[in-house]
Amino acid sequence: MEFSGKPWPLKKPMRTQTKMRRVLALTTLLAAMATGPALAAGDAAAGEKVFKKCKACHSLEEGKNKVGPSLAGVMGGQAGGVEGYKYSKAMANSEVTWDDASMDAFMTKPKKFLPGTKMSFPGLKKEADRADLIAYLKQETQ
Repeated sequence: MEFSGKPWPLKKPMRTQTKMRRVLALTTLLAAMATGPALAAGDAAAGEKVFKKCKACHSLEEGKNKVGPSLAGVMGGQAGGVEGYKYSKAMANSEVTWDDASMDAFMTKPKKFLPGTKMSFPGLKKEADRADLIAYLKQETQ
């Protein structure tokens, strides 16, 4: 065997198809990493237990407002949208639609998410508790 000047002998050049698959896999991985962590799927049964912290101020029954508004239909609804409840100006003027991400952010630290809200609850520190609560609200309020 003669020395060809290459550091190693190439058996076969990499196929274009293989290159494309690698580029596609790498692009998909990078895109997934760039979008950030997805919210974990919650457990509605565990969320019912977490909701006990909310029960003093909120009802799941439509039209039954307490210190806080009824949460009937909250998921997918507009923040400040329950009739008959007097919201803070911040909540009433917000353009928040309650989805998994907005509810998670609000329940993490309500006053940080929406400065001026009158909700005095400090928030739920555990991500799992928030995910469970969201699953419960979705199940019970739709």
